[in-house]
Parts: sequence; structure tokens; C-alpha cells
Amino acid sequence: MVTCARRLASEPFDRLTVSGLCKAAGVAHGTFYVYFENLNTLLSEVLGLFVDYVQIRMRSAARQGEDPVRDTTAAYYTLFQANAGLMKCLVMGIDAFPEARAAFQRLNNDWAKTVVRALKRQNKIGQSTEDELMRRAYALGGMVDQYLTALFVTEDPWIAAISQDPDAVISTLTTLWMKGMQE
Repeated sequence: MVTCARRLASEPFDRLTVSGLCKAAGVAHGTFYVYFENLNTLLSEVLGLFVDYVQIRMRSAARQGEDPVRDTTAAYYTLFQANAGLMKCLVMGIDAFPEARAAFQRLNNDWAKTVVRALKRQNKIGQSTEDELMRRAYALGGMVDQYLTALFVTEDPWIAAISQDPDAVISTLTTLWMKGMQE
């Protein structure tokens, strides 16, 4: 699984093969099938565990600092940057790989629910319905994912040129979240 995660950082998931992964991991080809039914099963498990890891890190960041929105945004930025290959599978591989689609949808849904629950706890929902807040959280999350995908995955030169200062990027994304979830 570790070898698969590492390989996803440097090559697209559709180029991964069982034999290539086994060779890189230093295990016999047949050993793979003791643990996994096929390559999609492995990819599904790796991406599922990665989604769990992202959620744990973001929730932890929200609880540790003075500004939960900024701290969570900073944690997501850092996770996206450090794991661009895995994030690419989640964000861009969803059409060709149903397991990636399911993992990414779970990440988005769980995070949107987390944001809405936090707003409810803080009594900051005003007149908005839960559905409205979920729509906002999904839209804002999509904007952040698009921006970070352009920055770290597709390496858009224009986005990179205006994103040299990570703190400034995190501040911009935090402002979007704050203003977008306000009444």
C-alpha cells in the first residue's frame, strides 16, 4: 500500500500495474493477491485510508489553534502540496476510477457536514437552512480544490506566479470560507 501511494505521486493510477507495484515493493507477484483481489481493490483501500488521514489532520488542525478556519485551510493546503499524486487521483481521476470518485465524494460530504455542525455549535447559522449551508460548503470546497489542483497538480503557471507566498494563498482561501459561510 505504501508503494502504491508513493507511485501515485509520480505516475497516473491508470499506468500502475500489479507487477510494477510488486517489483517496487520487493514482493512476489502472487503475494499481491493474498491481500488484494485486484488493482482497483488496492487503489480503493489506499485512497480510502488517505481520505481518513486527510479528515483526521483537518479536524486536528481545527482544534489546535486559535483560528479553526485558517488552521484547517492551512492543513489542507499542506496536505494537498505534500500529497499531490494522491490528491490528483481523488480530484481528477474520478471519471475513470469509480473508487476514487467514491472516496472524494465521501471526503467532500464528511467535510461539508463538519463545517455545518461547527456553525451550528457556534450558533452562527442565522436564517440559513442546513441544505443552504451544505450547498455553500460544497461550493467553497470545490473552489479550494480547483485552486489547489491548478497550483500543485496541473501546475498552472499563472496560478503559480500569484501563489509564491503560501501564507497569502491560505489567507485568501480562508477569507473565501469565512465570507461564503456568513449570513
